[in-house]
Amino acid sequence: MKIDKPKLPQTLPLGSFHAIFDDIDPYLEGIEIERADFDNESLSNVRLYQMIVKHATFRQTALPNIDITDVQFENCDFSNADLSRASIHRVTFKNCKLLGVKLVEGRLGNVLFDNCLLSMSSFGDSKLDKVRFSSSTLESADFFSCKLTKTVFNDCNLNGVNFDQTKLKGIDISRSRFESLTVSPDELKGCIVSEEQALAFAQMLGLVIK
Repeated sequence: MKIDKPKLPQTLPLGSFHAIFDDIDPYLEGIEIERADFDNESLSNVRLYQMIVKHATFRQTALPNIDITDVQFENCDFSNADLSRASIHRVTFKNCKLLGVKLVEGRLGNVLFDNCLLSMSSFGDSKLDKVRFSSSTLESADFFSCKLTKTVFNDCNLNGVNFDQTKLKGIDISRSRFESLTVSPDELKGCIVSEEQALAFAQMLGLVIK
């Protein structure tokens, strides 16, 4: 599955994330940010466009209703950040820590999570379209009542993930690993799994395999 990459200029001037406080409208565009500390802040309706953000921290930061388009995050820490009702499009998270991040009621399109830590993250009631999780850890992540379209989990740790009330038809988890998942047989219909996973699901359903 091809994902649209962030549309970025060839060069971006360096900027500061704290410049977002300079205007009444919390908006940043067309800059590169390195080694910013934005922990424990609270700001709603932030808009980020055409940016590269490297080695920045947003731990325990509340950014509800954030709008992120054409942005590349590298080595950033969003641990326990609140990104509820986020709109995230053409965005890449590379080598990022999103432990316990809250992404409920969000809309994600053309998003790549590459080598990221997403354990205990919450995506409940979100819509994901053309989203790829690659070489990432999602232990005990929550996808309750999500709508997943063209979503792929490639070489991921999905142990303990909750897919309750989320249909997995057409969703590929065949290259990922887990010991247990929370999912019902109806929601599992049409999910793309490996032969080994199919046997594991059969055992979860109480079938005796000879």
